[in-house]
Order: sequence, then structure tokens, then C-alpha cells
Amino acid sequence: MRKLMMISASALILLSSCVSQKKYAALEAKQKETQDMLNSATVKLNACLDQKDSETKTLREQIADLRQTNRDLIDTQGNLTTLSAKGAENLERSLESMREKDLQIKTFRDALNKKDSVTLALVTSLKGAIGNLNDEDIEINVEKGVVYVSISDKLLFNSGRWDVTSRAKEVLGKVATVVKNKPDIEFMVEGHTDNKSISTNVIQDNWDLSVKRATSVVRILQDDFGVPPERMVAAGRSYYVPVASNDTAEGRARNRRTRIVVLPKLDQFYQMIEDGIPKAAN
Repeated sequence: MRKLMMISASALILLSSCVSQKKYAALEAKQKETQDMLNSATVKLNACLDQKDSETKTLREQIADLRQTNRDLIDTQGNLTTLSAKGAENLERSLESMREKDLQIKTFRDALNKKDSVTLALVTSLKGAIGNLNDEDIEINVEKGVVYVSISDKLLFNSGRWDVTSRAKEVLGKVATVVKNKPDIEFMVEGHTDNKSISTNVIQDNWDLSVKRATSVVRILQDDFGVPPERMVAAGRSYYVPVASNDTAEGRARNRRTRIVVLPKLDQFYQMIEDGIPKAAN
């Protein structure tokens, strides 16, 4: 009996020992699985931390870049504001310059219109006074704002002579009446010849003849018709300013002429401009 009890106790101990070994193996396997999972989780955690650090660094760099960009934009906006202010100032200055130029142009235009009106009035008066003559004997025209009265040689002088004919004095008297009524004008009497040479005991050449003819006309205007001498100029042009060819008789006849040139008085023109500036500014 005692022997049986000992055998039973041994069997129980052995059986108990076998069960504990199995549990241990199972626990050991579970521990290993858990450790593996822990290691895997640790690796993933470290990877996540590394990614977080990288992304955080990237975000910080982006934030720094954005802040710098914002500062640059603020500076640029300030510069643009400054440039805009300068641009507005320059634009205003340009507009003011344009207004001044427009004012000058208007003033010049008004002065020119006034001068043209004076010129037109003079031409109208001259044509009204001596308009009954043949166009071949006398011509009145305007070139570049200057009035010209051209009187043919056959009307004023005999061939090769410089003393004025009686018929010519009638014409010069009508011209004198017009110019005397306009005391603000001055004029020049030009003598012109053809290219046929002339030389006498009294006349040296064409220069001499053209000057003598111009002087004769000036003396008639002064002595016979009372035109103030200070308003006249006598000049000879010889044959160097022809209006037609000297190769034909008709051309030479046209070139033999005396021309009265109304001289533009620039001081009066400038006075018109000065007078017009205050009016244009209002």
C-alpha cells in the first residue's frame, strides 16, 4: 500500500512537471511573439519620429520662406508705392509741360492768325487801290506770309533808264496811299534787271541800273507822296533773282521789274505773342 502510494505520488509529480513545461513553452513562444511585435512597433515608431522630424524641418523651412516672401512683398509694395508716387509726380509734371506747350502753340497760332489777318487786309487794300491795271503790268501776291507788289519795267521806266514815267507815278501814288494808312509796316523797293549787259557813261552795269531804279521809286514815294523815308529801303538785285528764263524776250521782260516787299516786323509779331499769353492763360 505504501508502495502504491509512493508510485501514485511520483506519477502526480511527474504529471505536474510535464504540464508546467508545456505552459512555459507556450509562454516563451508568446513572449517571443510579443517581443517581435514590440520590435516591429519600435521600428515603425522610430520611422514615424524620423518622418515627423523631417516633415517638421521642411515645414519650418517653408514657414521661414513664406515669412521671407511676405517681408519681400511688403518691401516690394512699399517700393511700388514709392514708384507710384514718383510716377504720379512725373505724370503730373509731363501734363503740366503739355499744358504749357499747348498754351504756347495756341498763342503762336493766334498771333499767326492775327498776322495773316493784317496781311490779308493789306493785300485787299492794295488790290482795291490799283486793281484796275493789267495783270501783266502789276502783280500782288503773298509768299510765306510776305506781301509782294511787282511792277513791270515797261510801266515804270523807259528802256535802259531809271527815271520814273508819268503813268508809273500814278500807280506809285495809289501804293503810297495804302502804305501811308498803315504806319506800322515797313517795305523794301527792289530793282531787278534781265541778264543783258549794260554800260554807259552814267550806268556801270546791271547792279548799278537796278539800284538806281529802286532809288528813283523810293524818292518818288518820299518826295511826291510823303511816305516817311525811315519806313523804306532801296535795294538792287541786278539779274540774279529771275522769275523767268532770260533765254526769251518774254522771259527777260518779266525779269525786268521793280518789286515792293512788305517787310515783316518781328518785334510786332513777338508783341502779339506776348499780348496773347495772358489771354490764353485765362
